[in-house]
Amino acid sequence: MSDFNISFYSLLIQQFIANERIVHIKADTILFQEKDPVDYIYLLMSGNLALGRHHIKGKEFILKILKDEEIIIEYQLFKDNPSYHFFVKALSDCELLKIKREQFEEYLLNDKKLLASLTSWLSTRYLKAQMKCQDLIINGKKGGLYSMLIRLANSYGVRREEGILIDLILTHQELANLTFGTREVVQRLLKELREDGIISYENQKFTIKDMSHLKREVDCQHCPIEICGVN
Repeated sequence: MSDFNISFYSLLIQQFIANERIVHIKADTILFQEKDPVDYIYLLMSGNLALGRHHIKGKEFILKILKDEEIIIEYQLFKDNPSYHFFVKALSDCELLKIKREQFEEYLLNDKKLLASLTSWLSTRYLKAQMKCQDLIINGKKGGLYSMLIRLANSYGVRREEGILIDLILTHQELANLTFGTREVVQRLLKELREDGIISYENQKFTIKDMSHLKREVDCQHCPIEICGVN
């Protein structure tokens, strides 16, 4: 996590922790749905959340995965009667601070330094989204999967003797949702990677044994970790 993101998150915690409510939600709980009215801003204090959209035909797409110390602002700021454009679902048990939207926006408008920090934070998120779109468009299904494994390793990677463990429980279907592909295609590509000794998969967690192979295949540009992640 970047120093900037920590400072923005910390400023919000310091301002609201004393007067706002901390809530706990269980894994698989829906925090909010698309088109729900925006009543609160959420600060993720612990746990993992998936943010995504539902296609009109019912398919679910995961746009990003959020972990501890993240800010969930998934609507158009300073708009009258805003609604969410995405759904958010808990991937694990989570602890969140709920901040009333009106109080959050008022605080931003009255603090120029915080408003500038928000602008910088949003621009970083925009760059991340653009880079992910580039990976999926240019590299196709295979390269998109490889790119997502690299991003997951950057966000959740723990170095082990056998490689980099992605310390996040993730099903093949969830990985397919992240890469906007089908479970069948993702399973086939993952099987090829396992047979070639590039990755392993145990207890619903992936280990990347040969990161250099994945990076070569997608012509990795070695972007900073704050850009090349899944959050």
